Amino acid sequence: MKLGFIGAGKMGSALLGGALHTAFCRPEEVFVHDVHAPSVEAALTRWPGIRGAASNGEIFAACDLVLLCVKPQEVRTTLEAAAPGAENRLLVSIAAGIALEQLETWSANRHRVVRVMPNTPALVGEGAGAFALGSRATEADAQTVTALFGGIGMIARVKEGQLDAVTGLSGSGPAYVYTVIEALADGGVREGLPRALALQLAARTVAGAAAMVLQTGQHPASLRDEVASPGGTTIAGLAKLEEKGLRSALIEAVHAATQRSKELSA
Repeated sequence: MKLGFIGAGKMGSALLGGALHTAFCRPEEVFVHDVHAPSVEAALTRWPGIRGAASNGEIFAACDLVLLCVKPQEVRTTLEAAAPGAENRLLVSIAAGIALEQLETWSANRHRVVRVMPNTPALVGEGAGAFALGSRATEADAQTVTALFGGIGMIARVKEGQLDAVTGLSGSGPAYVYTVIEALADGGVREGLPRALALQLAARTVAGAAAMVLQTGQHPASLRDEVASPGGTTIAGLAKLEEKGLRSALIEAVHAATQRSKELSA
């Protein structure tokens, strides 16, 4: 299968690297185009064997699977100019807020469309995202997308109406977690720890706790109870979190981001 990348920025490069790392494709099967020529040059240098394309139209003409990795405001012009020149490609868009119906219309209803919501930890192979199928996409296409995005983390299939919630949770979620890490580190500094050490401890604690949830399969509440001894330090800290409303603040953050995603895609 020949893969074409329209856009070779951070997320496009993460996908490209994941596809090669998992042997989803071979370098000579990859074509890349970006209006920012240095991005293409950087990709060609990093992954010898991949090919640069002269235009987006060349990507559609040469490739079976086209990854649309451009900014949302560039999607319509890109598709209207390039997509009608080919037929029945698997078109995968990672542009936030651009609905399947729009993608299909702008590509002249010629292609099998899939919409994906990834997140930035995909840049380090720890992504968490979801995808929805367009009207012409098949079960085989779903399997292809799962295999491709599995190279940069986890991917789940959802209904398109659920992608806004995915955006509010995993799409925006890294920013919430970065805030938690920063706050934990600040707490350590307040109690006398050097900042560099406090930041390392905070980040490793968050990463370790997440790994415990994923690897044990236990509910977070159960794991929390294992740490919180009666009358101990942890339960004292948890009581303060409840007093200050951490849980409700995070729930409301997901809700607010989900609502904003709906507004942007309306």
